[in-house]
Amino acid sequence: MSDDSATLIKLIADMEEDDAVAMAKQFLDDGMEPADMLEICRSAMDIVGQRFEDQEYFIPELILAGEMLEQIGDMVKPLIAAGAADAADRVSAGTVLIGTVHGDLHDIGKNIVTFMLDVNGFEVIDLGVDVQPQDFVDAIKKDAPPIVGLSGFLTLAFDSMKETVDAITEAGLRDQVKIMIGGGQVDDAILAHTGADAFGVNAMQAVTHCKEWSGAAEA
Repeated sequence: MSDDSATLIKLIADMEEDDAVAMAKQFLDDGMEPADMLEICRSAMDIVGQRFEDQEYFIPELILAGEMLEQIGDMVKPLIAAGAADAADRVSAGTVLIGTVHGDLHDIGKNIVTFMLDVNGFEVIDLGVDVQPQDFVDAIKKDAPPIVGLSGFLTLAFDSMKETVDAITEAGLRDQVKIMIGGGQVDDAILAHTGADAFGVNAMQAVTHCKEWSGAAEA
């Protein structure tokens, strides 16, 4: 990681909104790859999340971090869209149902994944934050999406993810969907705990899973 990238990560994590947004814009204007900018945001949010867990940060800091990432996301999204514009079958990539699981109010990572899926041609049904397991079940019954994404920023979300997967299974819908999880410190152990099919450490990996499951990767 370059010194400049480390500086931007620190600015975001330290809540230096004006300087962080200005530096992000400069990097993108100078030709930084959108994927690299998203990785910087992810790294910064890992720090923010840890500080929240350690009770160094509270809800106001999380809101400010979300506002910063939204501003940076607004700059990144058109660049990603331009890069994806040549994909002939963007419109038919598939449908993904996504939401932040109950007990968690954070939508930063979810929103990044949502717009990455959007610019790659997926129709995204976003249930928002603090979504109860039954709401996921109801949405699967209503819209029949083949892919479900469960997002969670806090460690408490892991049990909520498991409860959601269990609810989908109990409703007899598990064989109809592929489920991916993401956010926080998700790893193979958390994947096994939740019973999901895969996890993404970043938005690009989430898109890759969706493309593989929908067949879009072969198109």
